[in-house]
Order: sequence, then C-alpha cells, then structure tokens
Amino acid sequence: MPRQLRLTSCLSLNLKAMKNKHPAIYLLLLMLLSSCGGTTPANEETMQVIRVKNTGESARTDALVRLDARTLKEKYPGLDFSNIKLSADALLPFQANDLNQDGAADEIAFLIDLGPGEEKTVSIEPLPKGESLPEFKKRTQAEISHKVGGRWEGREYQGGAFENTTYLRVPPEHTDHSWFIRYEGPGWESDKVGYRLYLDWRNATDIFGKKTSGMVLQDVGQDGFDSYHEAADWGMDILKVGESLGIGAPGFWTGEKALRVATTDSITCSIPLNGPVQSMARIRYYGWNTGENTVDLTSEYSIHAGSRLTRHSLSLSAPLPNICTGIVRHENAEIVPDEGQSDWGFLATWGPQSLDGGQLGMAVLYPKSQLLQLTEDEHSHVAVLQPGASNSLAYYFLAAWEQEPDGIKTKDEFINYLLQTAGALSAPPEVAYGK
Repeated sequence: MPRQLRLTSCLSLNLKAMKNKHPAIYLLLLMLLSSCGGTTPANEETMQVIRVKNTGESARTDALVRLDARTLKEKYPGLDFSNIKLSADALLPFQANDLNQDGAADEIAFLIDLGPGEEKTVSIEPLPKGESLPEFKKRTQAEISHKVGGRWEGREYQGGAFENTTYLRVPPEHTDHSWFIRYEGPGWESDKVGYRLYLDWRNATDIFGKKTSGMVLQDVGQDGFDSYHEAADWGMDILKVGESLGIGAPGFWTGEKALRVATTDSITCSIPLNGPVQSMARIRYYGWNTGENTVDLTSEYSIHAGSRLTRHSLSLSAPLPNICTGIVRHENAEIVPDEGQSDWGFLATWGPQSLDGGQLGMAVLYPKSQLLQLTEDEHSHVAVLQPGASNSLAYYFLAAWEQEPDGIKTKDEFINYLLQTAGALSAPPEVAYGK
C-alpha cells in the first residue's frame, strides 16, 4: 500500500482520542505504524486534516481547491508551507501561491477528484526529514516574452532575441505588429487549451487550439513571428479576432457598442503564477479612458490543470456603471441557448468558426446576479455586467475545439458540457477544517 494511503488511513483512527480512552491500544498502534514506516508521536502533533466535499450532483475531476494561508496558519500554527505534502487517496498535486508577490504564500491550491456528493479527508503534514516532494507534472503555464538586445526604430523593434520575463512595462513605442512581444502579449494554457492577449490598443483575447496535453507556449512564435497561424503538430491559433472582444476580453458598454480597453496612459504585465496546478497573467491598465470616466483596471487571467476555463478577475480604481465582455460574432456560428437553472449563466456559440474550418465552441460564463443585459454590436456578442460593491467582478470564459485530444465534436456535447460547467461553478467544493 502506498505510504500516502497508509498515512491517510491512520489519520481516520484519531490517535489523540485513542491515547486518552484506550492507552494500551494506542501504544500498540504506534508500534504497528512504526514498523510499517508510518507516523511517529512527533508527527501526530503536526499532521492536520481538512475535509473537502463535492456539493454538486456531478463528478468533479481535477477540481481546484484554494486554501487561504492566513486561515491555515490560524487553525494550524507553525505550519511551514515550504515543507508539506497533501494527500487523500494518494499524494495530491498542489502549489503555494504568492499572489501579492511579497515572498510569502497567500494560499495553497490543489487538485482533487470527487464523486457526486462525495467528501474526502485531506491530510496536510510535514515532509519527513530527508524526504523531498516529487516534482508534479506541469499541466499549466503562463508567460510573457519580449525581445532584448535590439533597438526601436519608430514603432518597430529591430533585431534582438526573445527572452521570458515575469514583469514588463509596455514601452510607449509598442503597438500591434511591433515585433517586440512574442505572439503579441502574454499567454496562459492548461493541458486542454491555450489563450493569449493582445497587449496593445486591441486588448482582445485569442485562442490557441491544442492537439496535445503537453505545454506548448514556450515554442509558439519562435520559428517566425506569426507562424502559429499555420497548422502544426501542437495545434494553431484558431480564432479570427478582428475588431471584436475575441473571447472574454473586458470592455465598457456605451449603449451602442463594446469599447475595448484601447486608450490608456500605460500598461504593465506580470506573471504571478506559473505552476503545475495553476497559472496566471496579471495586467494593470493605468488611465483607461471610457469616454465619460477614466479609471485604473487590474485584470487577472488564471487557468488550472484539467480545465478549459479561464477565470477573469477584474478590479477597478473607481466605479463604472458596467463592465462588458463577449465573443466574436462569426457568420458560421449559432448562439447556444442557455436553459440551465444554475446561479451561473452563459453566452455561447458553436459552429465551424475555427480558422481551420473546424467545429469550435466558445462561451462566457457569468454570475446571473450581476447580469445587466445580453446584447450585441457589429463585431461581438456581448454580456453587460454590473461590478460588485468593491468595484470588482469575476467571470469565466472557455473554448472547446474539436481537434483537442478527446475533444467535444457536436453541439449537443457542447451544451451538456456547458450545463455541467455552470453547475459546477454554482456548487464549488466545500472545505471544513478540523483536527
């Protein structure tokens, strides 16, 4: 039996209670645990337990659970996030996330599989002396890569070579097709799909359809600035964005059209997360001019392993009457009706709208409580949303390409997937702490 299973099974025996009520049995159990390489009395005091429950009616594979670091430290003083492992039925992939980049973990993010209504016990324990945590398979990635060693000539960057960084202040010279940023902005991917953002006046999101579950962004655009528009073994760029919102980009609804984040004073991009479980690109827009208002906007695109979903979290420096998002209008696509009863609704399209002529489904998922209206303009199907009291908003978007491994190939399959996804967002896993 794997050691992680032995530890989790031993945990359910509640050794502390056994020690008080049945000291002889307690000593016998410690001897047995010692002989099979289990925990010791010292480890008993430091092993911690949480319970995770699927509150939905569908099975969850690779469900993302995020544990707040402050809560963990309050519940379990002395817990060292740099020297722990998590296990349930087996060792769980996890990462410590430093979201504010201050050198300390803000949360622990891990993946877990749960059956309908199932509850699992998860143990958090220090690594035994001399034992190191295995390197988890990298199933997500985020990056921003720009040229160095060259020079600006007007609006174009000449010479140089691409180099990845975790922070970039976009130069004032930069615009579309400046040849400065690889694939023109940050990218993020899971083992299902990839996305990118045009980090210029277009500020729209695009899709990288993937034919592999491996990580591909590190190679995209290395063999020619826009080579990703041609089919390759890994996949290709599959969306014609034009003047639209692409898929899931933010904007302001003027009453007649979606105004993209086009006019700003300056823009920065950082990569706060680039891990096996979860990755994120963060963009800060200073002085976004919406016509009647000028605000700062922080935009975070995050993705987790095993999921097509991008979570788009936005925060404003001052109130706006709305934030809109949407999907490019395509003559070959049809609107997918939302007949679900979940707290989350969706705006979705399906049809041969991929650049390769294949079937592609796209969707934006939003909290129904914040929906103002569904509408459209010349270029995009649009969802107009009401920011919350803290001038913040979070919604999701996704793409499903038929050429993915085990991809969604029919409209009915796509509808079922959307309904399950909206249901899962409406019933996230519940977490309970306890020793």
